[in-house]
Amino acid sequence: MSAKRPASGRYVVETEEQDFESEEPEVGELDAAAAGGAGLRLISELTRKEPEGITSVMPADDGWLVEVEIVEDRRIPSSGDMLAVYRVEMDKGGNLLSYRRIRRYRRSNADFGEA
Repeated sequence: MSAKRPASGRYVVETEEQDFESEEPEVGELDAAAAGGAGLRLISELTRKEPEGITSVMPADDGWLVEVEIVEDRRIPSSGDMLAVYRVEMDKGGNLLSYRRIRRYRRSNADFGEA
């Protein structure tokens, strides 16, 4: 920014236009928390099963990958419940691109070495 004093005695302020990259998401884009919630809702609606929770949310090339744990079959005792993890791929606006079940297991055998 520069200031010049013309013959009239008043200062005129000249500014240079600057291009700034926005750190804010564009209108209609989801952040990680919103993407997780959208993925959970989508899987629950598609499978008509009860979700246990979101296990991961990861940015993808043009959107989000969300993994959701679902109770596929309730058993007595609950350690016999059958669980599954589904991966949801969404675009930046939260629209479903694809989903698939990536793992199925008995609740009592859930630990397979990942933290």
